[in-house]
Amino acid sequence: MLSVALIMGLVVSGCVKPAAPPEAPTPTPPTPAPEVEVITWKSSGHGPASDTSQIFHDKCCEAITKASGGRLVVKHFVGGSVAPATEELDAVDTGVLQMCYTCPMYNLDKWAAAGLISSRPDGLPGMCLRVWFNYGGGADLMNKMIEATNVMTFPGALSPLPPEVWAHSTVPIRSVDDIKGLKMRTAGDGGAILTRMGASVVFLPGGEIVESMQTGVIDAFEYSTLGMNWDMAFQEVAKYVIISDSRAPSDPQCFYVNKDAWENLPDDLKQLVQDEVSKWTMEQHEYLLYRDIEALTSFKDYGCEVYHLPEDVERALLEEAKKFYDEKAAAESPIYGEILESMREFKVAWGA
Repeated sequence: MLSVALIMGLVVSGCVKPAAPPEAPTPTPPTPAPEVEVITWKSSGHGPASDTSQIFHDKCCEAITKASGGRLVVKHFVGGSVAPATEELDAVDTGVLQMCYTCPMYNLDKWAAAGLISSRPDGLPGMCLRVWFNYGGGADLMNKMIEATNVMTFPGALSPLPPEVWAHSTVPIRSVDDIKGLKMRTAGDGGAILTRMGASVVFLPGGEIVESMQTGVIDAFEYSTLGMNWDMAFQEVAKYVIISDSRAPSDPQCFYVNKDAWENLPDDLKQLVQDEVSKWTMEQHEYLLYRDIEALTSFKDYGCEVYHLPEDVERALLEEAKKFYDEKAAAESPIYGEILESMREFKVAWGA
């Protein structure tokens, strides 16, 4: 009986098929990642490729592109390649450019007050200017000045830069009389004040200075700091390098953006742009402070005569500057007086 039961069990077990394994679930295809919107901006500096401010402008544009992971691509251009040199802000206003890096004083044709936030006699020196711009209301006043345009700026956008070289010249300037009849390339309020002192002032883009000196169109010029001017090879066309911070205690340059383009940026990209711009404007300032130390020796070793502008010439320039600004404040729109008074008060506070 036991054997029969065992055999029957084997027979039955052999006839019953094992249960089929459960079917594997059909895999769900992965959800495709949403396409990242790529925003493209065009930005221009105001100088030739060798200009240090142009170099730092380009570095800033590349840094924004990289830090955004390619979400905001900022294509950089040299001055004059998209808009006429020194007219970059006009191109930002019309939307041809979305950003530019230029000198406020290049826009005196639109706002007389632009000369105040510039390389001007009796202005704010270096870091004093940047602190005023970032925290002392300077950026707000700049935006108030340009509010009728489609252009804006923001704290951190201004690089103050070290004092400018007072002049590179083919003739020495030892007295106030030496200014009379001097054919000098300059710009902004400094140019207007030197005109009042008897100079024959012209304005030329930076890329035209060397040829104009070689051909005698001008006898002297101002441009920027010792470091930047050495890189521009100005030692080859001017024997005299005249040092003084009386004409331009700082040489500010500023980033501007198109308002519409700015408003269309997501908030995180707005912050990224501000952070990178603030970083690179400060980097340029610090770099040029260091380069000035090197360049001073380089100019002397090259054979240039480097000397300080005599005190009586400095004094005469500053006295003429005070008269000039008092007259302008009385004649211009209220924003002019607002900016002038704000800067004068901040200079006193800074000095104290």
